[in-house]
Amino acid sequence: MDERIFKIKIGRPMPDWDAKHRLPIAGYVGPECKDSATIHRINSNFMDVSEQPHMMRQWFAGGVFTAALSSAAFFTFFVFVLCDSWQKEWDFMLGCILFEYGAAAMGFGYVCVKFGLDEVFSLTRRPIRFHRTAKKIFAIRRRRFSSSRELGDITVEVPWNEDAVFCVHRGKQNTDHADSYHIRYYQLDSDGNVVNGFALGREWDGLDGMNDLLCQWNYWCWYMNHGPAELPKPLLFLTERENFFESFLYCMYEVGFGLSASLRIAFMPFFLWLTLLRVASMSTCRPPIWPPAIKEICQIADDDPYQQPAGDTPVGWAATSQAHRNQSYPSDPRSKTPNWQGEADSFKNAEHWRGEVAPGN
Repeated sequence: MDERIFKIKIGRPMPDWDAKHRLPIAGYVGPECKDSATIHRINSNFMDVSEQPHMMRQWFAGGVFTAALSSAAFFTFFVFVLCDSWQKEWDFMLGCILFEYGAAAMGFGYVCVKFGLDEVFSLTRRPIRFHRTAKKIFAIRRRRFSSSRELGDITVEVPWNEDAVFCVHRGKQNTDHADSYHIRYYQLDSDGNVVNGFALGREWDGLDGMNDLLCQWNYWCWYMNHGPAELPKPLLFLTERENFFESFLYCMYEVGFGLSASLRIAFMPFFLWLTLLRVASMSTCRPPIWPPAIKEICQIADDDPYQQPAGDTPVGWAATSQAHRNQSYPSDPRSKTPNWQGEADSFKNAEHWRGEVAPGN
C-alpha cells in the first residue's frame, strides 16, 4: 500500500476511518512499547525514522521502469509505422494504429514521469526526524536540484503538539490492502480539509501488524515526551547506505519475514529481480541533505550516552541477524507501557483498534 500510489487527497476532508483512529501524542495506545524496524539513528536530541514507502520501493521502481520501457517501445512502433507507411492519403485503420501507439507512448511516459519523480534521480531515503528538544518533526519530502548544498532538500516541519493530526490509515476496502495499516500525518486547514500529509515508519498487516503499529507509536511518543533513557533497543538500525546484499534482504523480508528456507530458495529468482530494481533505482539517487537551520539544532555531543548506532552495535538486516545468532543483540526488544490503564492483552487491544471506532476516539 505505497502511499505515493494511494495518494493523500489534498483539499478534501480526511477519511472518516482515519478520523476515528486518531493517535494521541500525550498518552499511549497499548500496553507494550517497541520499535518495528523503522529507525536509522537515535540520540538524546533527535531520532531519524524511515518513511512508509522506504521498505517497498522496489515495487514502485518496477512500475516506473516498466512504464519507461513501455513508453519507449510504443514510441518506437509509432516512429516505425509512421516512416514505413508515409503517404499523402491516410486510410482510417493506419491512422487508428498510429493514434493508439502515440497515445500509449504518451500515457506510459506520463506515468513514468509522474511517479518516477520520487524514485529515479531523487533521494536514497527520505528520513523523518523526531526532534525532542525542539518538539518538532522534520520530514524531507523532495530532492532539491539547484542550490541543494546551501538550502538543503525540501523539508516540511510538524509541531509536536495536539494541533498535529496523526492517525492510523487503513488500506482501501475490498482490495488486497484491506487489512494493511500505516501511521499517517495530516495537515488540515481551518475548514478541516487536508493541506498536506505523509506516512511514517512502515506498513503493518493484520492483527499482529496492528499490535506492532500501536507498540511503535508508543515508542515514538515515549522518545518525544520522556527521552531515550528507558526505551528498549530498536528491533534493528536501518542502514543509511545500502549495499547489494542489504537491498536483497529488504526485498526478501518485505515479501514475508517468516518465510521458510525452502520458500526463500524457491523464490530466489524473484527476490533477485526485485533487488535489481531496487538497486537500479537507488543508484540514480543521492543521500538527503538537511537544511542548514535544521543541521544547526541537531548537533550531537561527543559524550552523548544514547547516541546509536555506535561501537559494536549492528546496523542493517544482515549484521543484526548475525548478532541475533551470536546473542549479542536482543531479537525482540520491548517493554511494558508504564501506568497503562486500558486493555491488558495487547492483541485484544489491537482488535479494538481494528474496529470502526478506536478506543478513546
